[in-house]
Amino acid sequence: MKSRVAVLKTRPETVLEDIERCLILAGVERYLPRGVPTILKINISWHFWYPACSTTPWQLDGVASTLYKLGYKDLIPAQNRTVVINPKLGAENNHLNSVMRKHKLKFIYLYEPEVKWIYYRPKAKMLVLDKIYKDGIQIPELFIGKNAFHLPTLKTHVFTTMTGAMKNAFGGLLNDNRHWTHSVIHEALVDLLQIQKEIHPGIFALTDGTFAGNGAGPRLMKPEIKNYILASGDSVAIDAIASKMMGFDPMALKFLNLAHQMGLGKAKPEEIEVVGEDISNVNFGFKVEDTFASRGQKAIYWGFLKPFEHLLLRTPIVPWSYLASRAYHDFYWYNVRGKPIVRKFLRTEWGRLFRSYG
Repeated sequence: MKSRVAVLKTRPETVLEDIERCLILAGVERYLPRGVPTILKINISWHFWYPACSTTPWQLDGVASTLYKLGYKDLIPAQNRTVVINPKLGAENNHLNSVMRKHKLKFIYLYEPEVKWIYYRPKAKMLVLDKIYKDGIQIPELFIGKNAFHLPTLKTHVFTTMTGAMKNAFGGLLNDNRHWTHSVIHEALVDLLQIQKEIHPGIFALTDGTFAGNGAGPRLMKPEIKNYILASGDSVAIDAIASKMMGFDPMALKFLNLAHQMGLGKAKPEEIEVVGEDISNVNFGFKVEDTFASRGQKAIYWGFLKPFEHLLLRTPIVPWSYLASRAYHDFYWYNVRGKPIVRKFLRTEWGRLFRSYG
């Protein structure tokens, strides 16, 4: 049986109505059971606003509005931190807090003391997580028994070529040491999808491609306005179609290929039903680019520095890497190269819509 992915063109004036139509077209009510709370898994890839980088305010607004309209009562926006990203600052700078206030939602920050993390023993055979976390795999107790609704954006990624619904689980289900998985990131994403299928009654995703990110994702990208939104109850299929639209072969991406071969979803485009827009000739021609920081990371994970990975990333000297990343991304790149790009996109129609949420 084919998986279904809904793809629609949209514009600022109609985006909330288009999100509702996209969710219904993709069969959201078939995938998400009512009567249980739904985690809205936000994506904050940077604590600054940068087009295509993080969940957009209209994306969260449209999803919350539609789910409430369809009778879903208990919505729980959630996001974890990383060692280099401040999600509270990100929620403010990306104008997500105003959407929270509009819908009377409370943002759950998964690293706060009141959020309990428990050891979870997956029923499925893990590819790598049980070997990386030898003391046990920890997940938020909050997630168990609740639907998961992912809110990624359409963008490239220096480690996984593209990032979408499958990668979005990475920022929720794993705790602070998730950078330990980067050397086997493809297998880790497949393991996380297996865990999701065990703990969540339903899984769904809406990918925002109003802005799309080309190049050195998820932060130092070249944003482009593409005016697309995608929705599906198959995390593998929505990422496969998103990657195809960007110009990549989905089955050449290891995490998608693995998930497809293991029966966790569909990654072959011929086994996916695309409804809505005709995207048969869509190809953004995106290319993944490296940065100074990502080249160093790849040297540690897969290159000549691999023998020193444990020393550099799992011992008390590890803060060197956090400081280096913050210095490069936040203080140099964003101020010197990012801000002119931000100013340019704030003058567009989508930029004006973004400002209206502030």
